[in-house]
Amino acid sequence: MNLFRPTLLALALVAACPAAGAATVIRGARLLDGTGGPAREDVTMVIDGDRITMLGAGLRVKMPKDTTVVDYTGKTIIPGLISDHGHIGSVDGTRSGTPDLYTRDNALRQLRQWRAYGVTTVTSLGVNNPDVFYPLRADLHAGKADGADLFGADRGIGVPNGAPPAKMMQVGPNQLDRPSTPDEARAAVDAAAERGTDIVKIWVDDFNGSLPVKMKPEIWHAVIDEAHAKHLRVAAHVYYLDDARQLVDAGVDILAHGVRDRPVDSAFVQAMKQHGTWYIATLDLNEAAYIYARHPAWMDQPFFTHAVQPALARQFADTAWRDRVQNDGSTRTNEEALQTNLKNLKTLYDAGVRIGFGTDAGAMPLRIPGFAEHRELALMVDAGLTPMQAIQIATQRAAELLGLDDRGVLARGKRADFIVLDADPSGDIEATTKISAVWQRGRQVGGKVDAFTP
Repeated sequence: MNLFRPTLLALALVAACPAAGAATVIRGARLLDGTGGPAREDVTMVIDGDRITMLGAGLRVKMPKDTTVVDYTGKTIIPGLISDHGHIGSVDGTRSGTPDLYTRDNALRQLRQWRAYGVTTVTSLGVNNPDVFYPLRADLHAGKADGADLFGADRGIGVPNGAPPAKMMQVGPNQLDRPSTPDEARAAVDAAAERGTDIVKIWVDDFNGSLPVKMKPEIWHAVIDEAHAKHLRVAAHVYYLDDARQLVDAGVDILAHGVRDRPVDSAFVQAMKQHGTWYIATLDLNEAAYIYARHPAWMDQPFFTHAVQPALARQFADTAWRDRVQNDGSTRTNEEALQTNLKNLKTLYDAGVRIGFGTDAGAMPLRIPGFAEHRELALMVDAGLTPMQAIQIATQRAAELLGLDDRGVLARGKRADFIVLDADPSGDIEATTKISAVWQRGRQVGGKVDAFTP
């Protein structure tokens, strides 16, 4: 509902809040609800438990006795951001990819950081240790653990002697499957389904020629067929247009990275639309590989510095490290990949392809949870999307990709997960970095990031 008569809302508030003190009322803010529609001014939002029970504009009514009232006049509220592609338990400081990092405490450390930056739901897309992941997911779903809500892709399915690279991801045997036959691939899917995975992840490409092999088509065909038989969707790690085209034609549900080797063509666009395939560009991934060595001005701002662990901050300050990165031959490759990715995102978005939101944050130290998602928003705008389009992708569309109808939009009956901003991002996406407060499940769980310690 967009508008209520004050007297009717007063009666509804009493009905919705039978116990004194049961409700929280947020009032006075500008609201961007996540649907891409215009901002609503001077909004009153009533929260009962973890849900929004009333939402209306221009309201000032008598509230039930002992109701908590929070005045956000001059602020702007947007839904909590939702990541469709991140990783937990793979990084601490400058260390990454070793089995000892995958602990409940390390995962929660990262999930608290995501939430402090307004990312209230995260999808860990593979290399998860089931013994840690599933109990943690259950506790977060129930509100019994402290951090962003969590979904994930179990272990994920990689390639013998291929992706993900063993040197990069030295994961334990219970964190990744590398089937060599279709039967082994189907068995890996069945085991993940039995454990309760939300999605199935496959690594298909050779990491831009850095690995000796790619996943054989008979393997990924077997995974897709078996996953669909189990009513599970499949997300694919891709780089090349040719691989992406074959996967889409075979029925893959999600391309978990953007196509970065060359521009997408009309046939590919039409195939994506015909199959309803989701596309997650992960623009920040390639930029993060080189941008910190150049020390842009935003690296000196608290919004960035409070996302960086001390060991990583020391690395960024090391001139020898910065020189190595800037002289590394892969830097130009990453720059070109980013430019191709930007153009492809705009082409696909304009054509009506289903776009999700993610960054691959948490997979490597340079992909920084929370900050990466706001950088992704800025890069989406650089690609030619409007701020409102980028926000809708990171909220409503990201929730749709995960099949979640309880979040991503601020409306009656939805979860009260939202970010309170000091500025309006509808005209300037950088305003999403002006966080005043973060609310999750109907309560404030964070303030300005200046108070956060990574």
